[in-house]
Amino acid sequence: MKFPQTPPAWQPLLDRAIQQGKAEAFMEISHQENLRADRYSHWDDFRHRAADKDGLTKEEQWAAIRMGRAMRSQSLPLLDTKGRAFTFFLTPKAFGLLREIDLHCGTGPSAGAMVREETSRHQFDSLMEEALASSQLEGAAVTRSEARELIRSQRPATTEHERMVMNNYRTMRLLTELKEQPLTPEMILRIHREVTAGTLKDGAHEGKLRGPGDDVRVEDEESGDVFHTPPDASDLPERMKQLCDFANEAGMTGFLHPVVRAIVLHFWIAYDHPFVDGNGRTARALFYWSMLRNGYWLAEYFSISHEILKAPKQYYRAFLHTETDGNDLNYFLVHQLEAICASIGSLKESIRTKQEAAEALRRNLGVGGDFNHRQIALLKHALKHPFAAYTVVGHQTSHGISNQTAKNDIAALEAKGFLLRGKVGKAFVYSPAPDLAGKLGL
Repeated sequence: MKFPQTPPAWQPLLDRAIQQGKAEAFMEISHQENLRADRYSHWDDFRHRAADKDGLTKEEQWAAIRMGRAMRSQSLPLLDTKGRAFTFFLTPKAFGLLREIDLHCGTGPSAGAMVREETSRHQFDSLMEEALASSQLEGAAVTRSEARELIRSQRPATTEHERMVMNNYRTMRLLTELKEQPLTPEMILRIHREVTAGTLKDGAHEGKLRGPGDDVRVEDEESGDVFHTPPDASDLPERMKQLCDFANEAGMTGFLHPVVRAIVLHFWIAYDHPFVDGNGRTARALFYWSMLRNGYWLAEYFSISHEILKAPKQYYRAFLHTETDGNDLNYFLVHQLEAICASIGSLKESIRTKQEAAEALRRNLGVGGDFNHRQIALLKHALKHPFAAYTVVGHQTSHGISNQTAKNDIAALEAKGFLLRGKVGKAFVYSPAPDLAGKLGL
């Protein structure tokens, strides 16, 4: 990935424009650009589309834009390695995205209507998707079907990549328990230990801050260019304490939108890179912890990593744009707000598709119609995968139900002749009956 060009310093350009009598044109461009709702451009993009205008060079126009942004920005307690604060302000686009998230993820009426009888199924799918996509962002080579089988069966992971997926899945489940607790350095270390267990070259680094001898940098895999050098290891304990204070709203004055707070936590861990490896997975886990802690319960049902994975370079570029443009966090903030809204959209589409498929299957099953949504999901899968194998534990895991409920579901399908029971070792395994479609009257 190409490193973005660092923007020109805007203050000297402002001084020169004032001396040359260009202040009025300068202020007008600043006003117009900062009201735009469609984009938040970095100099690396702006320089290609801008041209001299109203007597101002494109560098002077950029200075006008940056002046307007600086005047509206507020500081965060996150500091860079030189002690300079990161800043942000809510653009018109950010306000709109936050409203969408509040409507769907909080306690509003539209949120409750999205997930109904198949709550556990949607939760399993989203947790599996987040576990997989977050692992793939870090280089894991595991397919969706492999991840689903691994998690459903709860079999031991046999490769480092499978362990990454299972670790992420278990960590996501753990976050629902940790959401009631304030964030502490020990909790962050625990989360890191959970996501990295059995996946690091040196297991001693699991759940441990990097030390003075750990040379950690963010580099381009192809060119070797250094994109980011994190703070010194000796600063990490104090920076982590400050991060926890921020997460817990300790000593804060005024209101900071909870979603903004969650996104800042994501960025903060990525910037500090406090671990030898596993920083990205830990950062995204802390984002979810913060969302759940602040009542955004729908965060259990969508996957931001799935959306990030569609265009990972944009994700990494958002970090670089922030760091190269005076610690302006708006680049990362808007990117993540868009990812969250896209994730919610994907969830809504998934729910709609599953509901339509379940209803069609109900209609086609004919007489009785006495199948619950879990059995319909299993039958639907069996029709597409005639050589699949099902277990009570796998069915239980997929739907988040008790072992007895899972047994009842499977036994009922076996009694109707839709599943055949076999045995592998001491465990019962069920397979689709021959001509299942014909038995179902399809």
